[in-house]
Amino acid sequence: MTDSKRRKGLVAASALLGGVLVLSACSGGGGDSGGSNNAKKDSQQRADEAAAKKTSEADIKISPKDGSDNASINNAGDVTVSKGTLTDVTMTTVDGTKVAGAISADKKSWKPAGQLARATTYKIAAEAKDSNGRVAHENASFTTVSPANSFIGTFTPDNGTTVGVGMPVSINFDKSITNKAAVQSHISVNSSSGQQVVGHWFGANRLDFRPESYWQEGSTVTLKLDLDGVEGASGVTGVQQKTVSFKIGRNQVSTVDAKTKMMTVQRDGKTIKTIPISAGSPEHTTYEGQMVISEKFKETRMNGATVGFTDDDGKGEYDIKDVPHAMRLTNSGTFIHGNYWGAPSVFGSVNTSHGCVGLQDKKGANDPNTPAAWFYKNSMVGDVVIVKNTGDKTVRPDNGLNGWNMTWSAWKAGSAV
Repeated sequence: MTDSKRRKGLVAASALLGGVLVLSACSGGGGDSGGSNNAKKDSQQRADEAAAKKTSEADIKISPKDGSDNASINNAGDVTVSKGTLTDVTMTTVDGTKVAGAISADKKSWKPAGQLARATTYKIAAEAKDSNGRVAHENASFTTVSPANSFIGTFTPDNGTTVGVGMPVSINFDKSITNKAAVQSHISVNSSSGQQVVGHWFGANRLDFRPESYWQEGSTVTLKLDLDGVEGASGVTGVQQKTVSFKIGRNQVSTVDAKTKMMTVQRDGKTIKTIPISAGSPEHTTYEGQMVISEKFKETRMNGATVGFTDDDGKGEYDIKDVPHAMRLTNSGTFIHGNYWGAPSVFGSVNTSHGCVGLQDKKGANDPNTPAAWFYKNSMVGDVVIVKNTGDKTVRPDNGLNGWNMTWSAWKAGSAV
């Protein structure tokens, strides 16, 4: 190869190599390709900013959070909004039943109108607008606590009632309570009289409250249950949030003396009536002690078989379907009631009953002039009937509402708080 040809070949190779280098630079990470990516990023940022301008600032919160179970039947279903106002909230059960509720006056919150049902799944759809009218939506679903995982307390007396001075607050729980201190600490009973009120547990299901002495007549007693979410036993929580008040009436205490066969009725410390009675016979003596009237029946049936008094054929020794003016003193069947089947000479002279306290009465409970009718009319639930000189044992404090038969120190010892 001549020098001239060699020089031409080198020039061509150099040009070709230069072309390769240029092409490699164009296909790399710099140059025109970088400008294109930045343009894409700027375009996405502008799109995001535009979308943000169209998105509502209203922030809706639903309690409990979506998917919750064991939710409270008192507090679940609350909807709130910040940076906006609620425009619509719909709450339904899974079968489509609508739950009543209302948006607050300031349109910042919504809640159900009443207590929710247990073991029920609810759905909530909420809508709100911000100050620019932009709409926001939120949805949630939750299930309330089941009966198996919750407990409630049935209490007496009822809200708004007037009762006698001996009426305790008695709460019966539908589940056994093992965390007694936790439960009792979330229950309060207070009297306008300022009397100290203490709780006492009878077993795992019953909690009674009373002061040291009978309630002050004319006072108001308030019971507050704050048990929602309180663990009463492992895996079992309370569901009640309730406040009730009742009034204490006049102070009436009646004393039955089985020896004299007379009952003395005292009101506010003064004797207002003395009534002949017939208490339990020597074979079926009446309990002694302080007993509280827990129920009143103008007429009721009394069958001996229900309290263990049976004949050889298994039937009750007595079965009276229309006992007049009956008032319960114990859960085990002790009543003070009218008696129309006994001779008038019995009352005040002979104890003939199966353990109840009988007063002279007429069949049908329609004669207001009988001693039993008078006592029934002038007695209320919560009045105290003291029975003495029967020869029987003192009634158990938990047999009826009869915790007054326990000393104050023993009563306080039964408190878990």
